[in-house]
Amino acid sequence: MTAKDIQTNNDSTEVKVPATGVDVAAVVSESAAPAAATANKITPGRRMRGDAPRRGPSSAGGPQGRPGQRGGSRGEPRERVKPEFDSKIIDIRRVTRVTSGGRRMNFSVAVVAGDHKGRVGVGLGKSIDTASAVEKATREAKKNLIKVPLSGQMTIPHAVEAKYASARIMIFPARGRGVVAGSSARAVIELAGIKDVCAKFLSGSKNRLNNAKVAIEALKKLSKVSRATLTAKK
Repeated sequence: MTAKDIQTNNDSTEVKVPATGVDVAAVVSESAAPAAATANKITPGRRMRGDAPRRGPSSAGGPQGRPGQRGGSRGEPRERVKPEFDSKIIDIRRVTRVTSGGRRMNFSVAVVAGDHKGRVGVGLGKSIDTASAVEKATREAKKNLIKVPLSGQMTIPHAVEAKYASARIMIFPARGRGVVAGSSARAVIELAGIKDVCAKFLSGSKNRLNNAKVAIEALKKLSKVSRATLTAKK
């Protein structure tokens, strides 16, 4: 093979680009620009778009939010509904029972419930924890409500005396003295809404549940008419 043949083969392997008048580097840079812009694009959020918040009151004044949720903003104070009956715990006792497997502890709770309008009741609840015992006692107290006949001044019409188990009590009206009572009888009188009365225990019983029940028994004996009026009629 001569030198002329070698030179002819080298010329045939060269790639010739047709002269179209287009810059190849410019074409490559333009095709890569949209991809770079898409990669660096930032999606605007709710604050950037200026949209209204999902929660909170709407422009019409009504609550707006997801279904099943309460409307209104978080800063608005919520109105608490006052319960019809008020309750007070007068005694909590821990009862221990010895079994073959060990000791089992339960709680016994006594509760007085009333509406301050003449209705009052006493309940006893037992459970392994205090929360459920209080709930049971409150439920039982509401079942055992009594209606106390009160005068226009929210006081009892006459004196009354009662006995329950070993507890004895005497309750009589005392105008202008307020509520003069002790132990659990004071809780019964206050939750019943009675004013200007005195309660005197005639026994030395320290059982708060019995003291509350004897106060309930005394209030059951009240009549709407005072004894002085009945005596005058006779």
